[in-house]
Amino acid sequence: MNTYDFDKTIFYPDSSCTFYLYCLRKFPGAVLPTAPRSLLKAAAYGRRKLPAKQLKEQLFSFLPGIGDIDAVVARFWEENKWRIAPWYLAQRKEDDIIISASPEFLLEPICRELGVRLIGTRMDKYSGRIEGENCHDREKVRRFREAFPGAHTENFYSDSLTDQPMAELADRAFLVDKNKLSPWPFESRRQDR
Repeated sequence: MNTYDFDKTIFYPDSSCTFYLYCLRKFPGAVLPTAPRSLLKAAAYGRRKLPAKQLKEQLFSFLPGIGDIDAVVARFWEENKWRIAPWYLAQRKEDDIIISASPEFLLEPICRELGVRLIGTRMDKYSGRIEGENCHDREKVRRFREAFPGAHTENFYSDSLTDQPMAELADRAFLVDKNKLSPWPFESRRQDR
């Protein structure tokens, strides 16, 4: 099996940010009242004074004002599935696993359409509250092992070196930069072992 990060890896730029901007355009009455607090928390996060989980919950705090969130997410993907990387579509397999910090409720429809499995941040789609931890860094490894105990991953793909813990689980890992793939920085050292 192969495992993939989602945002800026097989989807560009970032699905959570793209969805936020989509909702800002479509539902300004729900998003704009939450924006000042979101900006303050984003600044605190930028200064490393706030965990990503708290920032993400604030950014998605507009969800109660949306209404039929499933219909909104479906329309979002109708307009944005073209952003899935062609290189990924060409090599996609049914046993692929997408592992992402983005909310599961947001990625579930596109993963279902692609016919692949998903591990993401467990967020209540009605409140924006995260259940458990943000699925990032070492939490990705914990969630992967929880969902697929004893599973083996052949190839891992990500745009970010913060995914090093997942890269270490794979036989081979690749860094993705706007559709350009290169071996993970440790790759040459691993081959020497």
